[in-house]
Amino acid sequence: MATAIEFNHVSKQYRLGLVSTKTLSHDIRRWWLTSVMGKEDPYLKIGETNDRATKGSSEYVWALRDIDFKVEQGDVVGIIGKNGAGKSTLLKLLSRVTGPTTGTIRAHGRIGSLLEVGTGFHGEMTGRENIFMNGAILGMTRNEIQAKLDEIIDFSGCERYIDTPVKRYSSGMTVRLGFAVAAFLEPEILVVDEVLAVGDAEFQKKAIGKMKDVSKGEGRTVLFVSHNMASVKSLCTRGVLLEQGQVKYMGGIKDTVDYYIGDADNSQNAYFNDLLTAPGNDNIRIRSFELFPIEGNKLNVESGICMRMKFMNYKPNIILDFTIELRTIDDIVIFHTTNLVTTQNDAKKGEYIVEINIPKYTLNSGRFKVVGWFGEAQKYLLWGCYEHIFEVENTLTGQGYSMATMPGILKPRFETKYYYNDVLIK
Repeated sequence: MATAIEFNHVSKQYRLGLVSTKTLSHDIRRWWLTSVMGKEDPYLKIGETNDRATKGSSEYVWALRDIDFKVEQGDVVGIIGKNGAGKSTLLKLLSRVTGPTTGTIRAHGRIGSLLEVGTGFHGEMTGRENIFMNGAILGMTRNEIQAKLDEIIDFSGCERYIDTPVKRYSSGMTVRLGFAVAAFLEPEILVVDEVLAVGDAEFQKKAIGKMKDVSKGEGRTVLFVSHNMASVKSLCTRGVLLEQGQVKYMGGIKDTVDYYIGDADNSQNAYFNDLLTAPGNDNIRIRSFELFPIEGNKLNVESGICMRMKFMNYKPNIILDFTIELRTIDDIVIFHTTNLVTTQNDAKKGEYIVEINIPKYTLNSGRFKVVGWFGEAQKYLLWGCYEHIFEVENTLTGQGYSMATMPGILKPRFETKYYYNDVLIK
């Protein structure tokens, strides 16, 4: 089978806070040493791994370090890992949005990319005009694009707005049209980042189905970045796990996901004492996240669970809300609940604590994931701000047939009555 993509010892280094290396003389010296003298770039010898949770001593970080693997034609590869692992950087290098610091990338065929909302779109141009522009960038003729136009518009569901400037589209509409363009204009390699999470459930199902058709039916290569392990496992055949800019594991998709899940941090509590490096942004910073039993001293089926998040709010005079989504370890959503922290435009700057209680006999034993968001009157202040994995222990042994080993996400205890010859016995 032919090779579609080759990453040959690819690294990407960034200087924090600045585009260049600070001064003109600094940049000229770097260019002189590498381009004229043919010497190794001295700045490649310094730098730290891209760990956002710790303060570093170097101004340089390695977003990717020595990435080396091949993707065969027709493969559907899931790129997984924690936030900041280098997944999006890898796809940007492949899509030529930016170039590698060291190493080479060879891609055999046209690349269609959907890296973030509105990638490749011009806001002042209509949806129709953007379709033709993107097709031209991929090297297609106007007649080839015209032949696919009706399919693209129909799939996107944006027909009513197709002659409206894209700047007036919602984020969901932009993603719908962007994906339709990337998928239907027949690139040999389709690159899709986490943006599908912006679309609604119906569109996500359509998009996953189209990517399966593209890879299996049409033999095209797909690189897919997602935090949704259920989608990754249903779509992909191979997986690449990145950690701090390096390949930690490669293999079949099930083995890769299992390795990632088994390697995840399983501590019940997390504390972030340094607000400068704590998870969040200029609106919200997480101080701590704790899980503890409502009854007893261990998280189990019978204990109930209290989730407590402490955070700093830096945006006053808003309606502040906090959303918790509980998922299985495979990213199947169990529930999604939004809670108003303030009901009026009276949020204050400072520290807040939110507690959410899950009653006992709700969750079965196993590993679960909590994902958190913050919002301002239905606008996101902090998207997917924090993920935390925890474990609920087995209990109820000896209280009935295989009580602790029965399958299922939930473990409810229902009110039950027993009758014998129509007489209530208990």
